[in-house]
Amino acid sequence: MGEGVVDAIFALFDRFGDQHYGEDATQRAHALQTAELARRAGCTEAMIAAALLHDIGQFLDDAGSAAETHGADAQHETKGAAYLARHFPDSVTEPVRLHVVAKRYLCAVDPTYRDALSRASVLSLSLQGGAMTHAEARCFEATPFFADAVHIRRFDDMGKQPAWSVPTLETHRMRLLALLRR
Repeated sequence: MGEGVVDAIFALFDRFGDQHYGEDATQRAHALQTAELARRAGCTEAMIAAALLHDIGQFLDDAGSAAETHGADAQHETKGAAYLARHFPDSVTEPVRLHVVAKRYLCAVDPTYRDALSRASVLSLSLQGGAMTHAEARCFEATPFFADAVHIRRFDDMGKQPAWSVPTLETHRMRLLALLRR
């Protein structure tokens, strides 16, 4: 069973990983770079997996192109977390679910953050509700997995380099298998 789950995830990367969704790097490169940043930061195996899979929802129901082509937020973070929750623990799925909210949070608490976002992230931010209010930010800070979501968001923002070569998707197979719910 476990191997089949990971194979299905890898098949999604095979099918949609070459898409750009408004970024300079492909979705595969972005996911792998985000995971590599988490690994280099000394994150847990679950956080590295969350970094790798944070945008898996982009591959479901054409969510990845929704902002660019339809001017809509397809809530890829919610779709991705729900897809993963059948097989992975909250330590993987919650940072995935919260990484968009973390972008809204960082826009609220860091005055320089928004200016560093990619064009695609600025576009999606406007569709996702913009910067949080002060009250929303305080509430988010009390959410379980808040800190993990903020870390994933920071890695997400840095992992969009078109020419950075990092380890392949296959190097994550054993990590994902080890994290699967039994």
